[in-house]
Amino acid sequence: MKKNLHPKYKNVMIKCVCGKIFNIKSTLKTNLIIEICSNCHPYYTGKQKKINIGNRIERFNKQFGKKYII
Repeated sequence: MKKNLHPKYKNVMIKCVCGKIFNIKSTLKTNLIIEICSNCHPYYTGKQKKINIGNRIERFNKQFGKKYII
């Protein structure tokens, strides 16, 4: 078997800008800084904005008429 064929598998620290730190095992050579994680992402925190698509449908029908009604 060849030696030094596979990359080294080691502990890597991933830090989010919100301050949360994740320790994982990876073949990455350096620690990472990420912009968003499960701790601060709007979907996971419940702060996600809901889009009212009713207005979009009305605007579409206003622009293109009733010939494209779905």
